[in-house]
Amino acid sequence: MPDSVDASDQLIDNWTQKLEENAARYQALAERMEGQTVTERSRDGSVQVTVDSRGLLKNLAIAETAGTKRMAEVSAEVMRLVQKAQARIPELLQQAMAETTGTADEAASHIVEEAKSTFPAPPPEAEPEFPAPDRVRRFLPEDTEDPPPPPPSAPRPPAPPPPSRRRRPADDEDDDFGGPILS
Repeated sequence: MPDSVDASDQLIDNWTQKLEENAARYQALAERMEGQTVTERSRDGSVQVTVDSRGLLKNLAIAETAGTKRMAEVSAEVMRLVQKAQARIPELLQQAMAETTGTADEAASHIVEEAKSTFPAPPPEAEPEFPAPDRVRRFLPEDTEDPPPPPPSAPRPPAPPPPSRRRRPADDEDDDFGGPILS
């Protein structure tokens, strides 16, 4: 019987040691992830966001050049960049695990899968929108092209003759002052 007690004690000691080692590795993982951040920037550089390893927004920078955009566009860009930065957290976690706890552990796999479901990949970027109605663009033919011929028109009726004027005789001295209007 003493052998079985010693074997049980050894089994418990090994199990305890393994738990302590795992706890130390996961503590190292937590410490490693604590200072990690992810930063994303818009294509034109007008918006930049930084999130921490828990996905919380830590910094938002909006450049003066964003002032030319509509506020709805700027806010949508902020949200898109935050989601894009958060979607990189599972990758960051997986790298940290590879360096601390290892990735073969079942608990490590569960942690990564949980991070992927919490921070899914962002949807693909939408196609650029057409300009708003107040910004209609017109495409006109190039100046080098010959203008199209005018459409054929129906023949015009002859112009009416000009009204006839009655000429005064040359000896008429009346300069129309002081005389009757109708004669």
